[in-house]
Amino acid sequence: MGQGRNIAHRLDSKTRFGQQTGMDALSSSSSGRDRLRWPDLWSLGAAGIALVVVAPILAVVWIALAPLVGGGDAPSVWGHLWATTLPRYLRTTLILMFGVGALTATVGTGAAWLVARYRFPGVRWIEWALLMPLAVPAYVGAYALVDFLEYAGPVQGMLRDLMGWQSARDYWFPEIRSLGAAILVLSAALYPYVYLLTRAALREQSGGGEEVAMSLGVGPFARFRRVGLPLARPAIAAGVAIVMMESINDFGTVDYFAVQTLTTGIFTTWLESNSAAGAAQIACVVLALVVALVLLEKFSRRRSQFYTLSSRHRPVAQRHLRGPSGIAAMVLCLIPILFGFVLPAGVIASHALGRVGEWVDPALLLALWHTVFVGGLAAVGTVSAAVFLVYGVRLSGRMLPRRLMPITTIGYAAPGAVLGVGILIPLARMDHWIADGVESLSGVDIGLILTGSSFALVLAYGVRFFAIAQGAADGAFGRVSPSLPMAARSLGRTRGGVLRAIYAPLVRGSLASALLLVFVDCVKELPATLLLRPFNYDTLATRVHDQASLEQLGAAAPGAILIMLVGLIAVGFLARANR
Repeated sequence: MGQGRNIAHRLDSKTRFGQQTGMDALSSSSSGRDRLRWPDLWSLGAAGIALVVVAPILAVVWIALAPLVGGGDAPSVWGHLWATTLPRYLRTTLILMFGVGALTATVGTGAAWLVARYRFPGVRWIEWALLMPLAVPAYVGAYALVDFLEYAGPVQGMLRDLMGWQSARDYWFPEIRSLGAAILVLSAALYPYVYLLTRAALREQSGGGEEVAMSLGVGPFARFRRVGLPLARPAIAAGVAIVMMESINDFGTVDYFAVQTLTTGIFTTWLESNSAAGAAQIACVVLALVVALVLLEKFSRRRSQFYTLSSRHRPVAQRHLRGPSGIAAMVLCLIPILFGFVLPAGVIASHALGRVGEWVDPALLLALWHTVFVGGLAAVGTVSAAVFLVYGVRLSGRMLPRRLMPITTIGYAAPGAVLGVGILIPLARMDHWIADGVESLSGVDIGLILTGSSFALVLAYGVRFFAIAQGAADGAFGRVSPSLPMAARSLGRTRGGVLRAIYAPLVRGSLASALLLVFVDCVKELPATLLLRPFNYDTLATRVHDQASLEQLGAAAPGAILIMLVGLIAVGFLARANR
């Protein structure tokens, strides 16, 4: 994040930079000859991967702009959207974004500060329990909250029994299916992003500044506001940016709460109004918001870089909180855990335990198989492509792969609904072209082989989560000393042999973690799956959404439990990696 780097880390970075510079010098010595050769396999592969990742985004822009340029009825679609529903979609989306961003920043930063700076009862397990809401998709939390707080739920039923109320006319209760409830549910599910980054930033800070502030008589809250918060601001900004982008991407929560956002507008305009151009135009507005968020996050921390100048880096000493102060800190940290994990997991588990027959439902087992197959295939393909790209960039020595590599991370910022529009429409046209060509040549109708199968889903997952795999692969390859592959090459190993014999054993753990994280994200992904799944092809996410939309939470509970169990495994690996 730019702050809290000690002298040992900087010396190690300089050493690696010097080694890499030497390799760059070796590659640049033959740059003249490289210009005369055709691009090698690694350059072409990197360009192809980048094109696959960027193509859906470009397709959305083309679908949105082509009718406007070419005339027809598409301009009236845009004008109709802007005159009717688009301002409402945009206003609600902005309120949702900033509401979730503010709440997650408050909860995540506060919890990180308490865990990183103080010792209080239960802090050792609380600091990891604060990550557990990552295992619960926001739409599952929405189903649980409505079931818990609705008129027929246990809370209002208990109030009526205690107070003697007969009907809803006798008392006031907040509206559950509302924008405020959506903000609360999304914040409870997403605050761990801010908490995890902020906790890491606070732990990297030196204890010198904290000790100076204490010697000057500065109190705990003033130290947080004047010392800890400014140093952790880049990490907080990065976490909030991720949270706000995830808020834009969400469909299951806002759809269940009947909150109309830009993402629900894409579904409505495309599937109900049958206007692909209008859906693409709304998707372009979503893309503009995402780009604005990314630029705002980079702008907010352009000068927020802090370094530890002393060679003796001392972490901040944690203070012990006893008595009422310790209990208060523990309760404050338990509140987000209760709302983000305990409540949804408890409600869903109560329904799942009461519906034993649903666990052996053939439809559930088929959805589980579809989820494992598509998610596993996407995870393996995505990580393999990331390894190819990263290794190729390191070997090629050409500028083209180096410049294309950052572009491949753009898919992670694109919401699933946007990718659905950008993938399905071009693939459908290609599918019909292939089918017509084969039928004209052979007389056999092969049907739709791209959109009629799980290919579109695998492609969407790969594009959306490629940044996770690429980041893990790049970090793992960067930790391998360049002298090892150079020595292997001098002994006659081929490039593929170096990858198998040198890199594979050293980066296996990082790639396994990336494989798991990509798989978990594929399991939880809902908007892209709803748009791109073949007919009558359910995954766990779509089955849970479909059953909950019909108010059949008991039937949806087993699938939701399976999704949360997969998420808990990922949280366990994440906690282990951040010990």
